[in-house]
Amino acid sequence: MRTINSLILAGGLLACGTTFGGDLLQWQNNSLTYLWGKNFKVNPETQQTFTFEHADAWKYGDNFFFVDKIFYQGKKDASNGPNTYYGEFSPRLSFGKIFDQKLELGPVKDVLLAMTYEFGEGDTESYLIGPGFDLAIPGFDYFQLNFYNRTTDGSRAGDNVWQITPVWSYTIPVGDSDVLIDGFMDWVVDNDENRRGTYQANLHFNPQIKYDLGKALHLGEKQLYVGVEYDYWKNKYGIKDSDAFTTDQNTMSFLVKVHF
Repeated sequence: MRTINSLILAGGLLACGTTFGGDLLQWQNNSLTYLWGKNFKVNPETQQTFTFEHADAWKYGDNFFFVDKIFYQGKKDASNGPNTYYGEFSPRLSFGKIFDQKLELGPVKDVLLAMTYEFGEGDTESYLIGPGFDLAIPGFDYFQLNFYNRTTDGSRAGDNVWQITPVWSYTIPVGDSDVLIDGFMDWVVDNDENRRGTYQANLHFNPQIKYDLGKALHLGEKQLYVGVEYDYWKNKYGIKDSDAFTTDQNTMSFLVKVHF
């Protein structure tokens, strides 16, 4: 685990330390999102969330970071109280950029070392590492496919299981504006069990469907969106769904998103 942690830390420090220096930064984007929804499972059923996101590309790869601040509408979660936070930092190092070579084969346009650090309140930290691929799929703005081996921080179950994570963006012109469909899916394909308990294979499908309101109002495109976020999570948090405790989540949230 120390080796994996060190690799992710080194990749993250390399990305953070060089992305914003000199001419290495190619582009960046930041956003704030407000979401409100109900019918969540495991945690209190009604939630409002404020999300900060950052994405960038630089000379040797790309980075994605987000942090959620979640409020439970006055109710208390058994573990975290009336509110909590959760975030992820996902640096990727591009072999095509590093070696200045085109690593293209069919739909594959680049091969990367993908890493993610998951963090939050309580015992939530995990380290993920594995191969990533940028794919050229007709119609999509971008499509990534990452394969991760998961390592938990501490002794809880969930070590050495594999996760498949596609990430995508698709734009549909509608009248004088656009509808943007983007999101991700985390599919953990393995189970794990140790003395502290079990970790069940799970699937988290999380697309957003957003209307470019800023473009429609002539306030600038790709700046102000309104829409919904769909959230399907089978065996949420790796907890097996049962009649006694429902963990399969199927819900939708209203959202407003501002890019800057």
